[in-house]
Amino acid sequence: MSYTNYTSKEVASRGEAIYRREIRAKVEPKHKGKFLVIDIETGEYEMNDDDLVATKRLLAKHPNAVVYGLQIGFPTACRIGGHFSVQTQW
Repeated sequence: MSYTNYTSKEVASRGEAIYRREIRAKVEPKHKGKFLVIDIETGEYEMNDDDLVATKRLLAKHPNAVVYGLQIGFPTACRIGGHFSVQTQW
């Protein structure tokens, strides 16, 4: 995936616009909770219960796709944050 022509904000903005304008009415609420990925240059999309499966399908069709992903019916697809702890046993 080459994003050299876009900032992350541009990818998100274009992806959200395409979703609202062309896709949302087709997929909500029937597919709520599924992951949807959009090629922001072509408008083509794939959806699946697994975001990686949807992404691989889209990239199989468009190897150079600029991909934006979301979870249908939710404001964010995942939560970023948390902590990592290492436990050692002696």
